[in-house]
Amino acid sequence: MNHAGIIDLVPASLRQRWIEDGTYPNKPVFTLFAEKAQAHPDKLAVLSPEGNISYSALMDAALRLAGSLRRAGIMAGDVVAYQLSNHWVCCAIDLAAAALGAIVAPFPPGRGKLDIQSLVRRCDARAVIVPHEYAGIDLCEVIESLRPTLLSLRVLIVQGPSRPGWMTLDSLFEGEPLALSELPVVSPNSPVRLLVSSGTESEPKLVAYSHNALVGGRGRFLQRISPNDVEFRGMYLVPLGSSFGSTATFGVLCRLGGSLVVLPKFDVPSAIAAINAFKPSFILGVPTMFQRIAAAPELEKADKASLRGLIVGGSVIDEATVRRCVEAFDCGFISLYGSADGVNCHNTLDDPIEVVLSSVGTPNPQVCEIRLIDDEGAEVPQGEVGEITARGPLSPMQYVNAPELDAQYRDEQAWVKTGDLGYINAQGQLVLAGRKKDIIIRGGANISPVQIEGLVMAHPDVVTVACVPVPDADLGQRICLCVTVREGVPRFSLKEITDFLREQGLEVNKLPEYLRFYRSLPLTPAGKIDKRALAADAAALGSGAKTAAGIAA
Repeated sequence: MNHAGIIDLVPASLRQRWIEDGTYPNKPVFTLFAEKAQAHPDKLAVLSPEGNISYSALMDAALRLAGSLRRAGIMAGDVVAYQLSNHWVCCAIDLAAAALGAIVAPFPPGRGKLDIQSLVRRCDARAVIVPHEYAGIDLCEVIESLRPTLLSLRVLIVQGPSRPGWMTLDSLFEGEPLALSELPVVSPNSPVRLLVSSGTESEPKLVAYSHNALVGGRGRFLQRISPNDVEFRGMYLVPLGSSFGSTATFGVLCRLGGSLVVLPKFDVPSAIAAINAFKPSFILGVPTMFQRIAAAPELEKADKASLRGLIVGGSVIDEATVRRCVEAFDCGFISLYGSADGVNCHNTLDDPIEVVLSSVGTPNPQVCEIRLIDDEGAEVPQGEVGEITARGPLSPMQYVNAPELDAQYRDEQAWVKTGDLGYINAQGQLVLAGRKKDIIIRGGANISPVQIEGLVMAHPDVVTVACVPVPDADLGQRICLCVTVREGVPRFSLKEITDFLREQGLEVNKLPEYLRFYRSLPLTPAGKIDKRALAADAAALGSGAKTAAGIAA
């Protein structure tokens, strides 16, 4: 796909202003990385239990891969899709594609056949890189089954053993490196990465980001969190292929010149071991990951002296989780409100705990401006609840091959409608007030799952919780709590948890009517709690007795 097919819907005058005021570096991604590699070639770029790699070695790998991809026919504007576990190889692919003026479209491991088909077709991928297998699934076979319907796909690359019709990733890294003098001229305003945004649609969305928007926008918020005089070593618990993970290559390496700590797969023992071994300054993840780590007794013995802060995003964070994490990790807590669609707001390490508990910080126009509107699109006064809209240097170019989504979610001035509700308090901080669509409707009453989840998390035995609807013939929907509890504690009954919620002040009409226990809640490929899976699991409850009942799973 030629990049000319992606249109920048942000007014050109705004992009130019961000160039002129220095918000954008106005250099392509690979140029920025090369500058960092030349400045400190021996510095470790990526650390992992599977091995570390320096800036100079990563640059060499990226140039070798770029040369091999060019010889395979990949040109400027082509899309290279990949689905790989966290590894320095992901960064090398990002950089190699950027060096050629190509576009990467990573998507996290765990995406099923339908999602893979949708994503690869929507982005018109020219090349696909996948492991030989993942979780027992032959991904090469999945791609081969899709190929007859994917006319643009010409280059198949496998990570692992050789396979007929496929190139191996190892062989591409052994190719002759592309000389710096052979690199094409790449505009920093051209697209460089497509981010996956799941949203409420039946199929995942793809959002196009330019070099400037990724490095100068999404990467810039990391600079605000960690000043230039402080080394940034970020441990990414989330997949690098996720929206949250997009700041790794483009923010940490290319903007900050810092280091990454990555794990091939998230689990609590590996995460704690990595804290001990690699001494990260920041850990980036979603709430359920930190809830699990904080509940592990082993964390207390870990060497946490290097930690400056947790950067927590992906979903609303309740007060109980914040307090537990601050105590368990003994460091600062940064609540990040953001999305692939071009939204960002967060608190900083300088903010007192009260700010973290009550808001997601003060909007930073150098990253993302926030505006709150009513149903007619008019801006609401300060203090009043409205839909959160966003626009700023990190704004993406457009949704990929989906003009209907641009029409639905963006106005003519490129303001993105988030579907989230919030208000600006007297201190100028953004306070989230729930989702316009994330509600359970019981007997005509709108009930916020976030409110219930936050109260349940205050229970001393609860590790993670999700509140999902159960279809009901009489009331439309009823409420099911899905919880995990601390190891070794007895499970509470439905009555015990509803009594607890009543003590917390929850109204009677919002009390859950079903309760399910899990060893661990299912996660989406991006690491968020998979509420769709939980809702499907709980749906059968509505066909049984209509009396409240505790159900263990």
